Amino acid sequence: MIVGLGTGRTAARGVLALAERIREERLTVQCVPTSHATETVARSYQIPIIDFAMVERVDYLFDGADEVDPSLRMLKGKGGAIVRERIVAHAAARCVYMVGQNKLVDRLGQSCTLPIAVMAFGLASVRTRLRDMGLNGVIRRTLDGQFFLTDNGHLLIDVTIENHDVEELAAEIDRIPGVADHGLFLTECQELLVETEKGIEKMHRKVGA
Repeated sequence: MIVGLGTGRTAARGVLALAERIREERLTVQCVPTSHATETVARSYQIPIIDFAMVERVDYLFDGADEVDPSLRMLKGKGGAIVRERIVAHAAARCVYMVGQNKLVDRLGQSCTLPIAVMAFGLASVRTRLRDMGLNGVIRRTLDGQFFLTDNGHLLIDVTIENHDVEELAAEIDRIPGVADHGLFLTECQELLVETEKGIEKMHRKVGA
C-alpha cells in the first residue's frame, strides 16, 4: 500500500502507531508525508518514504483536523501544510481523519482562525480582496517574528470567520488570484475517528453528502 501521512500532533501519533505495526507485522508499505516535519518524524522511525511526484494514487491517508462540524466538514491548517494535505487527500482512495472530542464544533471558525495560503507576489491585493469579503486577519509569523513560510514557500493569512456560509466562502476564496489554498476541507473526510473518554468513536460521511 501507499499511505499518506498527515501533519500535526495527532497525525504524528498515527505515524508512531504505523511504525510499530510495520515493525511488528512486517507490513509492506510506502508512505507519502504531507510536510517536511512529518517526513522527518517518519524517517526517524525508519518508515519507507516515496516521492509523491512519482505517485499517481494513494491508497489510504490519515490526518488530523482543527475543527469538525456535524457534517464532517473540517477546518485545518494550524500546522501550515494545507496545500500538500489537500493534494494528497484528493489522490487518496480513502481519507480518515483523527481528532479529540474537543475538536467537534457546531460551526467552523468557532474556536480557530482560517488559514489562507497566498503567494508573496500580490500579497497586498489579496489581503484587500479578503477584507472586502469581511475576512480580517494577520499574516502568520514564527516565534522569532519572521514570516511563517509553508513548505512550498507560501505565506499564511489567518482570518476570522463568523456566520459565513462555508461552502460559498470556500468557493469565493478559491476564485481569488494569488491564493494557493485555504483550510476549509469540506468534502475530504470519509471517516472520522474521535477520541473520547469512552474510547474511539467512528463517524462516516453520509452517502451523497
